[in-house]
Amino acid sequence: MDKNLKKLLIKTKKSVFSQMIGNNTSRFKGEGYDFAELREYEDGEDVRKIDWVISAKIGKPYVKVFHAQRQLDINVVALMGGGVYFGTHIQKQELITQISSIIGYSAIASNDNFASFIATDSLQLITKKSKNIKSVEYMAQTLYNYPVIGKTIEYHTIKDQLFKQVPQKSILFLVGDFLECEDLDLKLLAKKHELIAIVVRDRFEENPISLGGVEIVDPATLQRSQLVLRDKEVKQYTKYIQSYDLKLFKKFQKWGVEFVKIYTDENPLVKLLRLFR
Repeated sequence: MDKNLKKLLIKTKKSVFSQMIGNNTSRFKGEGYDFAELREYEDGEDVRKIDWVISAKIGKPYVKVFHAQRQLDINVVALMGGGVYFGTHIQKQELITQISSIIGYSAIASNDNFASFIATDSLQLITKKSKNIKSVEYMAQTLYNYPVIGKTIEYHTIKDQLFKQVPQKSILFLVGDFLECEDLDLKLLAKKHELIAIVVRDRFEENPISLGGVEIVDPATLQRSQLVLRDKEVKQYTKYIQSYDLKLFKKFQKWGVEFVKIYTDENPLVKLLRLFR
């Protein structure tokens, strides 16, 4: 495992389990104790939940499920287009890895099911539904090392595939920069699941400085362009980004999607704590 990734995971895991933010991941959790059903014990669950009397009669370990204790299905969908290969503090790709790990460790801490996906022009499963902490580490390693250059995101395709591949009502965390997604439509997906959008950005891409004539390479399409970044062009671009985000956030509100923006120079745990609580 990469040395920097190992440090990131150790720091993230320590922060999450000390804060126990996983207990506050969703408004679905209630305070009632109404008995719901008996079901077979799943590997990784707290053995204290086993009903030993019933288990002895049946011959297999079973647990009682109460409405207040019903488990959540938490899914992380990392939007890994070429645009995340950028950052003036750390790369957006690394921040996405850190955020996804926080969510994963939080799910494990609260004994909820956790799965993860990579989204580009199609949906790729990273880890199946699990409560094993190793699945979080595998996801983090996959995201951290994923070759994003040359990748584009097909939001319409991803939306349709998520609708099919996540059949049960779940919490979906969509983590990405959400740039160039004018055709994004999460209306139907938001009716089926609880959606939370985590917008990952670098401050420079929202507020660039005047650089004069520059050549840039689009990390998604690999196309080269000649640009002139003077004060006038910078102001026009900044105004465009502000307008773009305003429209995007209004869409989120319309669909009932919770959202937060996290920059590459910020501590994501602080922002996520506010969101979860």
